[in-house]
Amino acid sequence: MVKQALVVLGQSRNSGLSSFEAGPDRDMIRVGLRGTRHLCNFLHIFHFYPFTVVHQLHINLNTTIASTTLISSPCNHKARSSPGNWNSIAETLSTFTTTVMENSGDHQEMVVPPVEGVAGGGTAYGWSDTGVNDPRPLRGAIDPTKVPSLELLNVWCMPNTANVGPQDMPRELESISLLAARNERESIQIAISPKVSWGGSGIAGTVQVQCTDLCSPCGARFVTTHVLSFVHTYLGYDVKLLILFMVKLLMILVGCRLAIGQSLTLRRVVPVLGIPDALVPLDMPVCQLNLFPGETTVIWVSIDVPIEQTPGQYEGEIIISASKAEAESTNQSLSKLEKHQLYRELRDCLDTVEPLEGKPLEEVVERVKSATSSLRRVLLSPLFSDFFSDNGPIDMMEEDAISSLSIRLKISLTVWDFVLPATPSVPAVIGISDTVIEDRFGVEHGSNEWFELLDQHFKWLLQYRISPYFCRWGNGMRVLTYTSPWPADHPKSDEYFSDPRLAAYAVPNGPIVPCGDTAKDYLRREVEILRTKNHWRKAYFYLWDEPLNIEQYTSLRRMASDIHAYAPDARILTTYYCGPSDAPLSTNNFEAFLKVPAFLRPHTQIYCTSEWVIGNREDLAKDIIAEIQTENGEEWWTYVCLGPGDPHPNWHLGMRGTQHRAVMWRVWKEGGTGFLYWGANCYEKATVPSAEIKFRRGLPPGDGVLFYPGQVFSSSQQPVASLRLERLLSGLQDIEYLKLYASRYGRDESLNLLEKTGMYLGPERYTLEHRPIDVMRGEVYRTCQS
Repeated sequence: MVKQALVVLGQSRNSGLSSFEAGPDRDMIRVGLRGTRHLCNFLHIFHFYPFTVVHQLHINLNTTIASTTLISSPCNHKARSSPGNWNSIAETLSTFTTTVMENSGDHQEMVVPPVEGVAGGGTAYGWSDTGVNDPRPLRGAIDPTKVPSLELLNVWCMPNTANVGPQDMPRELESISLLAARNERESIQIAISPKVSWGGSGIAGTVQVQCTDLCSPCGARFVTTHVLSFVHTYLGYDVKLLILFMVKLLMILVGCRLAIGQSLTLRRVVPVLGIPDALVPLDMPVCQLNLFPGETTVIWVSIDVPIEQTPGQYEGEIIISASKAEAESTNQSLSKLEKHQLYRELRDCLDTVEPLEGKPLEEVVERVKSATSSLRRVLLSPLFSDFFSDNGPIDMMEEDAISSLSIRLKISLTVWDFVLPATPSVPAVIGISDTVIEDRFGVEHGSNEWFELLDQHFKWLLQYRISPYFCRWGNGMRVLTYTSPWPADHPKSDEYFSDPRLAAYAVPNGPIVPCGDTAKDYLRREVEILRTKNHWRKAYFYLWDEPLNIEQYTSLRRMASDIHAYAPDARILTTYYCGPSDAPLSTNNFEAFLKVPAFLRPHTQIYCTSEWVIGNREDLAKDIIAEIQTENGEEWWTYVCLGPGDPHPNWHLGMRGTQHRAVMWRVWKEGGTGFLYWGANCYEKATVPSAEIKFRRGLPPGDGVLFYPGQVFSSSQQPVASLRLERLLSGLQDIEYLKLYASRYGRDESLNLLEKTGMYLGPERYTLEHRPIDVMRGEVYRTCQS
């Protein structure tokens, strides 16, 4: 409504206040002023300013607006407002601004979180081995609405590298301190277990979990430095600017928060093969969970900091309350007639406001007023009576949040002025099997549904700073890999390849969908188009996976030659862990391995080797790099697959959380410039989306699987991430911290930082606890902030 008011005011920008006649224009202005009054509620509810400041403005605006004659009546079509009334409104807002300035203080200084507890772990999370014993267990029938939740529940926090299982023992509850850069995701875990049972039907009880936005007082800085002079200069003369000022202030305040459901999300940790792994989304901002006797339930909390977020201190709460289970949902209690009536009301409201394009202003105003009346009738109906008090509607979140029985978990987040680059510094290319998608979702290769599913998977995976490629396997480990299923001249391909989040993309060496062209004609046309694009530097061809003998190596060299005939600057990526077995390049296996680059040159530009070959001998990495001609554009990438196994870093199910995260630490320390993983959705074949997930026979559990179909856990169509995928993301973000540190102090110092914090010394010597990660990130923050 405020936006509609601004449309009216914008069209009359040069007209003075006194020129506004009573009627639709004045109606919209009145709406805008009421919007400023609602802004006061907004400021108080979300704790931008002290209650006394906002409450006084609310009272003054109520009084002033009530005395302002703006709405025309049947008896007075020429009603005009008194200039004194507008001056009174201006004076009210000016007083508010001055008061805010006095209450805001100096917010330029950022509170530095302690090193321990920064970034999701350390002692700020009760990371200790001592359990929690309740000396006064409750007995008999329990009403959770009359008993403090702390007497019914154990609640504690754990870092994102902890594997918290159903039988984990409770720990002390402590507040949370987090550190995050802009364009970074930071996560923590909240564990809940029942002390007693208050529910029925085999459950210990039900809990309600809700969270607030994370807010910062940074909006006050805008008011104190820019708005005061604006108010005194203009506000007393032009109501248009008054409303515009309030809307702009609202926008800035919203920019100083991290909103529920957008930046802040909750997911439930669900065990797979008894090991915590799947992260199933929960309803926001309020969700209900059933607890079971003797079991620990875990919630994964993620905060995504937008790239444009204002640096500063952000605070919020997660509120956990023991509750009674709802016997029947509202939807189930509605009769068919009531449902139809509600549907008709909402449908009529939508039909009223949808066709507004090109309509006269008077008609737009009338339509908006009609829609408002319809919505008010719906909201005032008995269906929503539970959400009303004598003074008007009450937000469920507000009502519950004031309960003194709830457990309030404080979250403090420091957003600092470092921005993680949109394009990852180290490309992590990860495969998605298109045949698995076709089988499980029952779609035909090349159909519209097939394109839609591939598009969904690609876009969803980009949030994890990885560069997905689709693949299908041929004979002898030959692979057809492609990042875009559309031809190079299709707009979707350009959209994919130009996305700054994509660090590298795979180009197919033949048609993905049959099109009548020969493989060579298709390849030539694709290359000719792509070479004219700025994103061509991201392109690579992945033709063969782990060639083993002379025949396979020869086929690879021939395919690469065909590509280089059309594009001499094309990059060919080859994965390998040995030379040709039937024509050894040396009598020593490792020496033969070292000679593969010379054997493949010039038919490969990205030499991608298995970490299994290096084992615990990190010094061998230097020997490999010595064989790579970086001056000629060659690169050394690494990959993990079946191996290496425990205790080396990998993404197998059941490995420690730091072991998952250390995969990327190893890449940084060894000096690799890219990373490849063979599959993210390679489960056993199934023909329905909701089929039980089974890992492939012969592979370690979790190998080739980093996410799950959403339909396995709920009716959601979105993929469900694993803890291992989240830790992969954290590892890639750690690389950006280390790169920033190296840019200031040199690469050697960044390696020293890894060692002196105890975070990572080698593939068998890395931290098993979270605290060294906090220390490393805290040190980068301390030494590298602007």
